[in-house]
Amino acid sequence: MLQINETHDPALRSWIASANDPLTDFPLQNLPFAVFRRVGSAEVWRIGVAIGDQVLDLTHALCVDGLPDLKESSLLAACRQSTLNDLMSLGLPAWSALRLGLSRALREGSACAYVLMDALVAQSAVEYALPAHIGDYTDFYTSIHHATHVGALFRPDNPLLPNYKWVPIGYHGRVSSIGVSGQQFVRPLGQTFPAGATEPVFGPAARMDYELELGVFIGKGNAPGQRIALDQVDQHVFGLCLLNDWSARDIQAWEYQPLGPFLAKNFATTISPWVITLEALVPFRQPWTRAEGDPQPMAYLDSPLHRDTGAMGISLEVGIRTAEMRRAGLPAQCLGRSRFEQSYWSIAQMVAHHTVNGCNLRAGDLLGSGTQSGPQSHEAGSLLELTRGGQQPLTLANGEVRTFLQDGDEVSLRGRCQANGAVSIGFGVCSGTLLPPLP
Repeated sequence: MLQINETHDPALRSWIASANDPLTDFPLQNLPFAVFRRVGSAEVWRIGVAIGDQVLDLTHALCVDGLPDLKESSLLAACRQSTLNDLMSLGLPAWSALRLGLSRALREGSACAYVLMDALVAQSAVEYALPAHIGDYTDFYTSIHHATHVGALFRPDNPLLPNYKWVPIGYHGRVSSIGVSGQQFVRPLGQTFPAGATEPVFGPAARMDYELELGVFIGKGNAPGQRIALDQVDQHVFGLCLLNDWSARDIQAWEYQPLGPFLAKNFATTISPWVITLEALVPFRQPWTRAEGDPQPMAYLDSPLHRDTGAMGISLEVGIRTAEMRRAGLPAQCLGRSRFEQSYWSIAQMVAHHTVNGCNLRAGDLLGSGTQSGPQSHEAGSLLELTRGGQQPLTLANGEVRTFLQDGDEVSLRGRCQANGAVSIGFGVCSGTLLPPLP
């Protein structure tokens, strides 16, 4: 498994001043990856690394020999691509070698500082593409608190379905409508069945919602018929991002039986541009537990190593900025905060279960964690929970009222990791805006 190493040393500082700011998401100990180009340019998309408020252009850095520790030809070639897929497919030894080379080149006192200065671009001056070609997308349902809160709205006497505590639940999502932070999408149309009606109606969805999630990018895949064992998942997960799985709750309520989500989910999913590597997250690993009164996981979903390090300490936050708030120059308002370590099923369990039947995952495949909610009302990861299905409207600080999202609402997600003896790292922002329906 991954271990603490010199790249995590909290004493390390960068020759890029903004990376030493304790409030930055991207200190030297993070070094996440994205695909970028200068705003409004016709440049070829290229891989970048976040450091403070800058992006290190990997192609440029290699052209000026700014990363002298990197020698492997396949790794060098992967760093020059326009997506992360080739890098993801190389596996953990290559990822670790690249991280170490970057860390050494960007530290204070590095002999590479002079030649790398021209390889930096301000994050304020770039735009992003999806970090990888995403071949497949599976969304899970790993928060028992979310599952319980939502289940209670429809089944007060039996909120959790019988299989929830036994099996990580997921469904196959839609890849073509996944977009990067800044995504704008129109309010979807579809069938709904209003209360008191005798037949469904067609029109714009009225109960639009967000879902506060993490995304998991697969690195090195597995062959068809093989499975990824629980304790080998670190060898196959490249990194994490933020994910908002937008939902049309009224369409969902009418269509989800018997086969689950369809039009209620396939119109838009937004992810953050920066992929935080699993290695960067090692200092924030935590013990994974299962309550004594609950069923203990089956053998393929449990191990002593997983019990020791299977959980991940990540604070998550969702905010809203309405069109009126933007006109008034007001900042986004926080709607909820939760913690990923409260999740009932872990990243490793998601991957192990996904492949236990021989399903093959490929580099760039994306898994969603499902909405991350805590037990308290302020830890809700969706408006469905916050407003109890629209029964308890939410009054914002500027006096606006919401049960569900209105046209022009911008929703932003953030994530951050903190632990004693470690430098705090963040995920950047994942934002998206709901537009009016097409005529």
